[in-house]
Amino acid sequence: MTAIKHALQRDIFTPNDERLLSIVNVCKAGKKKRNCFLCATVTTERPVQVNVVKVKKSDKGDFYKRQTAWALRDLAVVDAKDAVKESPEFDLHFDKVYKWVASSTVEKNTFISCIWKLNQRYLRKKIDFINVSSQLLEESVPSGENQSVAGGDEEAVDEYQELNAREEQDIEIMMEGCEYAISNAEAFAEKLSRELQVLDGANIQSIMASEKQVNILMKLLDEALKEVDQIELKLSSYEEMLQSVKEQMDQISESNHLIHLSNTNNVKLLSEIEFLVNHMDLAKGHIKALQEGDLTSSRGIEACTNAADALLQCMNVALRPGHDMLHAVKQQQQRFSDLREQFARRLASHLNSVFVQQGHDQSSTLAQHSAELTLPNHHPFHRDLLRYAKLMEWLKNTDYGKYEGLTKNYMDYLSRLYEREIKDFFEVAKIKMTGTTREGKKFATLPRKESAVKQETESLHGSSGKLTGSTSSLNKLSVQSSGNRRSQSSSLLDMGNMSASDLDVADRTKFDKIFEQVLSELEPLCLAEQDFISKFFKLQQHQSTSGTTTNEVEEMDGLALSRSYTSGVPQTVSSEKDMIRQMMTKIFRCIEPELNNLIALGDKIDSFNSLYMLVKMSHHVWTAQNVDPASFLSTTLGNVLVTVKRNFDKCISNQMKQMDEVKISKKSKVGILPFVAEFEEFAALAESIFKNAERRGDLDKAYIKLIRAVFDSVEKVANESQKTPRDVVMMENFHHIFATLSRLKISCLEAEKKEAKQKYTDHLQSYVIYSLGQPLEKLNHFFEGVEARVAQGIREEEVSYQLAFNKQELRKVIKEYPGKEVKKGLDNLYKKVDKHLCEEENLLQVVWHSMQDEFIRQYKHFEGLIARCYPGSGITMEFTIQDILDYCSSIAQSH
Repeated sequence: MTAIKHALQRDIFTPNDERLLSIVNVCKAGKKKRNCFLCATVTTERPVQVNVVKVKKSDKGDFYKRQTAWALRDLAVVDAKDAVKESPEFDLHFDKVYKWVASSTVEKNTFISCIWKLNQRYLRKKIDFINVSSQLLEESVPSGENQSVAGGDEEAVDEYQELNAREEQDIEIMMEGCEYAISNAEAFAEKLSRELQVLDGANIQSIMASEKQVNILMKLLDEALKEVDQIELKLSSYEEMLQSVKEQMDQISESNHLIHLSNTNNVKLLSEIEFLVNHMDLAKGHIKALQEGDLTSSRGIEACTNAADALLQCMNVALRPGHDMLHAVKQQQQRFSDLREQFARRLASHLNSVFVQQGHDQSSTLAQHSAELTLPNHHPFHRDLLRYAKLMEWLKNTDYGKYEGLTKNYMDYLSRLYEREIKDFFEVAKIKMTGTTREGKKFATLPRKESAVKQETESLHGSSGKLTGSTSSLNKLSVQSSGNRRSQSSSLLDMGNMSASDLDVADRTKFDKIFEQVLSELEPLCLAEQDFISKFFKLQQHQSTSGTTTNEVEEMDGLALSRSYTSGVPQTVSSEKDMIRQMMTKIFRCIEPELNNLIALGDKIDSFNSLYMLVKMSHHVWTAQNVDPASFLSTTLGNVLVTVKRNFDKCISNQMKQMDEVKISKKSKVGILPFVAEFEEFAALAESIFKNAERRGDLDKAYIKLIRAVFDSVEKVANESQKTPRDVVMMENFHHIFATLSRLKISCLEAEKKEAKQKYTDHLQSYVIYSLGQPLEKLNHFFEGVEARVAQGIREEEVSYQLAFNKQELRKVIKEYPGKEVKKGLDNLYKKVDKHLCEEENLLQVVWHSMQDEFIRQYKHFEGLIARCYPGSGITMEFTIQDILDYCSSIAQSH
C-alpha cells in the first residue's frame, strides 16, 4: 500500500500541488467488484483546500487516473454502519449517498480517522460522524478536542519530504564544485564533513576573540544596574509622599460627598413637600363654596363648579411612591372624600327639587294649551338646567351612584309630565279631527258637555296602541247619514262605517294639516329633549359606526341604567348612545301608543286618510333617519310608519275584497260600475297626495293590485249582467278606465292603459257587429249563396245563369228593402242602443257612428258583388250611401 501511495503522490497529486494524507482501497457496495482508491488530500498552497478524490487504475496499463473529486466541505455525513461490530462498509453523504466497501476494516478506520482530523482542523466540526466508535475518534485526537492534525501531517512528511526549489539550487551548486560528487558519494560526504569541522573551529575562534568586548559589555551592564537602583530609591520616596497626599484627598472627597448627599436629600424633601402642598391643598374659598355655595344663582353655580373641579384635581393627583403612607396625606384625602360626599348629596338634593318644581310649573301652563294644538315649550326649563351641566359631569365622574339616581328621578318626573302634556295634546287633535268631518260637525252640535266629548275620544284608544273601547258615537253618526250614502257593497273606499265619497276636499285638507301639525309639534319636542339629555347628562350623540337601527327598544327602569354602566369604567360612544335612546323611550313612552290611536281614529273617519298619513309619516321618518338613523325619534316614527303602511295595505285589500262582493241590479242597466268611478276618485286624490313623495313605490304597487282587481271585477260583472249586454258593460267601463289613466298619466299603469284601450275597442266592435246584425237579412242570405257558388269553382260572371241566383231573383230580393224600410230598421236599432248605453259615459254617438260605418261597409260589399256577378244588368239597390248617411243623421237628430 505504501508503494501505491508514493506512486499516486508522484503521478497524480504532485503535478496538482496536492499532498496525499490517507488512502483506502474500496469498491461500490452491491455491484461488480471493481476496485478503486479513495484519497484524502490537501493543497500545498494557501488557503488550504481539502478534497476526497476517487482514483481508478486504467484498464489499458498500470498507471492511475483521477476520476472524481469532492470538496470535503460538501461532505455532510460519514456513516460507519456499526460502531460496535467491525464492518468494511461505510457511506459518504455528498450531493447523494455513496456506499463503499473497504478492502479491510483497518484501512476504513484509518481513512475515517484522517477525515475526522481534517474536519477538526479545517472545517470546525461541520461533518456528522455516525456509527463511528468513540475510541477511534479519541485515538485520532489524543490531546483533546482542539488538538490539530499536525501529528498526522508529520508522519506523512517523515515518510516522504520533498525539497523545495532553493534547497535544490544549493545542492546543485555544491555538487558542481566537486567532480566526484556523483561517482564517489563517500568521498563527497567525507569532504563535506571536513569542511564542516573547519567551519566549527572558525566559529569557536571568533567567539574567543570577542571575549574582551564581552567583558566591556558586562561592565557597562553593572553600571546601568546601579543607576537603576538609585532611580528605584527615588521613586519609592515619591510614592510615599503621594500616598500621604492620596489619604488626605480621600478624606476631603468623602466629606464633600456627604455634604452633597445632604444637600440632595434636602432638595428632594423640599420638592416632595412643595408637590404635596401645591397639588393637595384646596383653597378656603373652594371649601366654602362646596359646603355653603348658592346653587340657585349663576354666580353661585359657577363658584361651585370651579370648586368641584379643584376638588376633583386634588383627589385625582397621581401620588408618588410612599406618599399614601404619610399621615398628613391620609388626613387630606379623607377630608376631600368628606367634601365630595357632602357636596354630591347637596347637589343631588337641589336638582331633585328643581325637577319636582319644573313638573309643577309646567302643569300650570297646560290649561293655556288645552284648546290649542300646540305642545308646551320646555326651552326655559332646559336653559335653567344646563347651568348645572358641568356639575353633572363632575357628579358622573366622582359619584356615579348619585348621578344614576338623578337620571332615574329625571326620567320619572319628566315621563309623567310629558305623558300629561302629550295626552292632552292628542285629545285636542282628536277633537279637531272629528270636527273636520260632517259627522264631527253634527257631533259638535249635540247638547253634550265638553267632558262627554273628551270621554268618547278617549274611548278610541288604549295602552296597546290598538283601536279599542266604545265607538258607539261614530256608529250612531254613520246611521244618521246612511240615507245620503251609497250602499256599502258598492263602495270601493268605504272603510269602517263612514264613506269617503261624502267627504269634501276641504275636510281632507284640514285632516292633513292637523296630522302634519301633530308630527311637526312632536318632532322638535323630541329633538330638543334629546339634545338637552346629551348635554345635561354628558352623553355622546355622534352616530355609531355600525349604521344599524333597533326597531324595538326595551323600556328602561333604574336597573337597566345600572347595567349599562359600572362605576369608574369609561363608556364607549355606542353605549352612551344606547342610554340616550333608552332615556328617551322611558320619557316619551306614551308617544307611540298615542300616535297609533290617532292613526286608528283617522282611518276610522275616512279611509283616504291612510294616504295622507303614509306620505306625511314617510317624509318625517326620512328626515329623522337622515339626522340620526338610530335615534329615538327615528325608531318611534319608523314603528308607527309600519302601522300606517299596514293600514294602507289593509285599505287596498278591503277595496279589492269589496270589488269581489259587488252586486248589480237585475232590473236596471249597469252603466259605469261604482268601483270604476271610485277608482278614478282614488287615483286622482292619490296622485295629488303622492306628488313628489318618498313612498311612491308603495302607491305604484297598490295601483297594480287595484287595476287588476278592477279589470277582473268588470269582466265578472259583465258576465253576470242580464239587463245590459256584456259588450256594453265592458266597452263603457274600459272606456272610462282608459280616459282616467290618460288624464292622470300614471307611469306605472301604461301597460294597463293600453290594455284598457284595446278592450274598449274590441268590445265596441263586437257590440256594433252584434247589434247591427244583418239589417238586409234576405239580401245577405242571397249573396252568401252567391259567394258559396263562387267558392265551389263557378266563375263570378256565370253565377247569374244559376236558376236560384239569376237576375230576376236578385231584383225580387232588392225590392223587399226600399229606403223607407231601411230607415225604419235603423230607427229601431238606434232606440235599442240608447236603452243599452248609460248617459254619463256619453258613448251613444260613438257607437252610432261605428254602426253607420259598418252598415256602409256591408252596402259596399253588396254593390261589389252585384258589379262582379251581374255585369251590365243595371241592377242597383233602391237606396244609396248618401241615403244611409241621411237616415243616420236624421235619426240621431230626432232623438
